[in-house]
Amino acid sequence: MSKMDAVVPTKLSLNAKFRFRCHKGIKCFTHCCRRIEILLTPYDIVRLKKRLDMTSSAFLDAYTEMRIDDKSSHPLAILKMSEDSEHRCPFVTDEGCTVYTDRPASCRYYPIGQGTFKKEGEKGPVEEEFYFFIKEPHCYGYHEKKAWTIESWRKDQEVDLYDQVNRDWKTLQLRKNLPGHPELSEDKQFQFYMASYDLDRFRNYILESNFLKVFDIDEDTVSRIRDNDIELIQFGVRYIKYVMMLEETLKLRKDAEKYRKKK
Repeated sequence: MSKMDAVVPTKLSLNAKFRFRCHKGIKCFTHCCRRIEILLTPYDIVRLKKRLDMTSSAFLDAYTEMRIDDKSSHPLAILKMSEDSEHRCPFVTDEGCTVYTDRPASCRYYPIGQGTFKKEGEKGPVEEEFYFFIKEPHCYGYHEKKAWTIESWRKDQEVDLYDQVNRDWKTLQLRKNLPGHPELSEDKQFQFYMASYDLDRFRNYILESNFLKVFDIDEDTVSRIRDNDIELIQFGVRYIKYVMMLEETLKLRKDAEKYRKKK
């Protein structure tokens, strides 16, 4: 069963109250880490690859599988479960999570789910975040007495940084294929995947190809993405918007044409 199978679809605010506690002594400890589908975000990849001292390419090859979303044709990185009978998360043992301080955002939120939707505002469509409870039959955490609001839970689980870094990328996920329009080409899917997940490869592409001869990128931005993965994630969103012709987020250099076929 995936976590989404047990969602109670009531949209909640940060003030919503609940009782929950997960600990080693609870009967269902680590059961929520089995037979699940965890969509990884760009910042999840950054934290995990650094924790494991791996390149993004090596991490993706070892621990993820790519899936194409039916509604958007976006490539998504899904954490690969172990192939044993329990299909557990590869980072979980009977003692708990071995990468706990660098665990993905969806694990930090659990048993809360978080989503984003578009609604009409005074000046056009705006995005709004909402929350919901995830209640699975095997989970005894809701029977514990520890009281929370969603706001206090988010603070305790240190999820703010994850949301801040991933926010613009998650907004991209609201895009859907238009009726009568073709799905994303394989080339655009590759660019989307690289700029979202394979960040070491994306950085090399920017710095070692003709990229900077084609696009007019200021030196300060180049310096930041050279050394900072969070800055690279933000630049990746700009690149994806440009490649998918959603927004003109990048400018071509005046002499770009002679380098474009070589980039």
